[in-house]
Amino acid sequence: MLKINPEVRKALEEGKPVVALESTIISHGMPYPKNVETALLVEKTIRDHGVVPATIGIIDGNPVVGMTPDEIEEFGKKEGIIKASRRDLPVIYAKKYWAATTVATTMIIASQTGIDLFVTGGIGGVHRGAQETMDISADLQELAKTNVTVVCAGPKAILDLPLTLEYLETQGVPVLGFKTKELPAFYTPHSGLKVDYQIDSYEEAALVMKEKRAIGLQGGILITNPIPEQYAMDQKVIDTAIKTALMDAQRDGIKGKEVTPYLLKTIVEITGGDSLESNIKLILNNAAVGAEIAKAYCKIK
Repeated sequence: MLKINPEVRKALEEGKPVVALESTIISHGMPYPKNVETALLVEKTIRDHGVVPATIGIIDGNPVVGMTPDEIEEFGKKEGIIKASRRDLPVIYAKKYWAATTVATTMIIASQTGIDLFVTGGIGGVHRGAQETMDISADLQELAKTNVTVVCAGPKAILDLPLTLEYLETQGVPVLGFKTKELPAFYTPHSGLKVDYQIDSYEEAALVMKEKRAIGLQGGILITNPIPEQYAMDQKVIDTAIKTALMDAQRDGIKGKEVTPYLLKTIVEITGGDSLESNIKLILNNAAVGAEIAKAYCKIK
């Protein structure tokens, strides 16, 4: 059932670096055609660093590891694609649906394929107000159990960042800062919160990955990589946009897995597209860093 692109399969068989990419950003994260353009640009960035990209999606109930440009194009235009987390996979496979992989499902399929590292924009986490709603992303549980390292610009800024860090600590997930001691907050490099450890090079990140596997500790590693300052949003502007979007979501009765795409879309509208441009820049930055870490890990694993 698992369909692996020949280029990806060859790279894995030869021990060359491969970086996994999610498909929710294509189907739910950005409008067409910006979604397709960004997905292909992220792949190009990874290739420019000498690494093979593997965008993961589910087509007709089959997980595809290494989607073609035509498949990415169709993903970007097709209506009704399901946003798939762990609980959805058996039904999606059985009913032969099209589905986009979240952080959680990208990690699952990457692990099944033998891909060690995955690049994304931001992870899901503990939503604001989770004390009442219990709205906690399955991404956090996946990081606790699946052996894939995730490079991101921190948890999405719409979340409760302190509670997300607490949850990751409880689950034993190392939260590392790439050349920073501070947890990035997606649209900005600053959250006022500390990561567990700072790492200062690709080689150091790779060594942490190697040691975790060597001692048999199950679960992922979260490497947080700050958005470059020149592309960051103004803190007051993005905070105001998030608060407004959260009130709109409550008013419209948005719940569950629809919350994140709703909020991100609303924030783009409120900021006049500025948040979308920051989103794209941070993903490209993560792709470059993730590719170099993947190369360093392949040399020592």
